[in-house]
Amino acid sequence: MATITFSSPLMEKDVTVYAVAGDTQHSLLKLAKKNKIAIPFECEDGECGSCVVHVTSLENKPRMSQALTEKERRTLVAEGLITKQELKDAEVNDMPPAYRLACQFIPRYEEILVRFSGEPGVGI
Repeated sequence: MATITFSSPLMEKDVTVYAVAGDTQHSLLKLAKKNKIAIPFECEDGECGSCVVHVTSLENKPRMSQALTEKERRTLVAEGLITKQELKDAEVNDMPPAYRLACQFIPRYEEILVRFSGEPGVGI
């Protein structure tokens, strides 16, 4: 089970939800929509960058996540949300970057904080 806390300046209070870890049919964006959490989005396909979120582990263990998709990689670099070094760390050292696209992120068995600005494509 994954524990995900959503936080945004636009929300009255943080919201914590639970998800089935590794369920590839339910991205972070789908989970947010299901729980009426208004992460901005447009394409839902990893190309526009409007659903960018900042992911922080709330546990004392290495962050987990699936590898960045090619679309996510391209979009995050193009938008200046991750550096080439962070991209290298993600690919070579299996260290996921803090910024991810909610439409591409699949929760794992971990406790995370997901922060978003509420503005499409704007990191927090």
